Amino acid sequence: MSVLRHPVLRAATRIPPSYVVFAVLLATLWVLKPAMMNPNILATFARQVVPLGIVVLGQLLVISSRSIDLSAGGVILLVNYLISSGQFNGVPPLVLVGICLLVGLGVGLINGLLIGKRRASAVIVTLAVNIVLIGLVEYLANGKPPGDVPAFFRNIYNARPGGVPAPLIFWVGLAMAMSLVLSRTIFGRFVASIGSNPVSAHFSGVPVERTVVTAHVIAGFMSALAGLVQTSSIAVGSVRFGPELVMNSIAATILGGVIFGRGAGVWGPFFGVLCFALLFVVMTSLGVQEPGKLVVQGCIILLAAVFYGVRTKSN
Repeated sequence: MSVLRHPVLRAATRIPPSYVVFAVLLATLWVLKPAMMNPNILATFARQVVPLGIVVLGQLLVISSRSIDLSAGGVILLVNYLISSGQFNGVPPLVLVGICLLVGLGVGLINGLLIGKRRASAVIVTLAVNIVLIGLVEYLANGKPPGDVPAFFRNIYNARPGGVPAPLIFWVGLAMAMSLVLSRTIFGRFVASIGSNPVSAHFSGVPVERTVVTAHVIAGFMSALAGLVQTSSIAVGSVRFGPELVMNSIAATILGGVIFGRGAGVWGPFFGVLCFALLFVVMTSLGVQEPGKLVVQGCIILLAAVFYGVRTKSN
């Protein structure tokens, strides 16, 4: 890889691919549909990927600590059922929100204890928990979609303080908070240390088990938040959505420069999520159907994987 010996090119390989992909997609949209380069229109499209963006915040945390969370889809589905099933009619909406968040924290705690304390495989544990949650929802719903979502949730989702969609403000606020946690707190240093080398971190006095458990608890909490936003967006119950967000969250995290054991901050994955929003718009403008969108999406992830291989080899 002699071509990468040039300092400028070597510096370029340190940039998360999501920044480059986002710029390319934005330029493409400007050429194809300049009328859509309107802040209000772009904000509306960005609002649609907020649930994915929130899941990514949890995913990047566990991936940075050499773990993974495949249970987010099940948590989102269960939150949707709790809100739309009518089982909690008469319960104040904020109490119902609290119940949903406790469910996410509980699932994250189970994942964390099994992975951090029992040293079970993160893939197997979180995949199994995801399957259990999906099966539980289908059993409770008897295979049929639950009912409608209370107007309280829909009204908050449609709010636009200062002309900006409320979910978008919420997502940006969460991303800033996560960025501060990872860059300015001891917990963030623990995560980076474990991601770099868990054995060295252990012998350096880093509480590896507790950090991994905490990372999974936070990821479960984020999944529950994503479930609340996703449910508010569709305003009806469903027994089908949620699982697809898991693979997209991993893809956006990797596209944003976070790979297993190597964190790259919050904003790379943040733009990775925005890439998915722009990709959908560009593909729709070109008349590409859903299968074609999946192929392009997969190709972008493959290119990101090749990029990391080249960068690792050059280093």
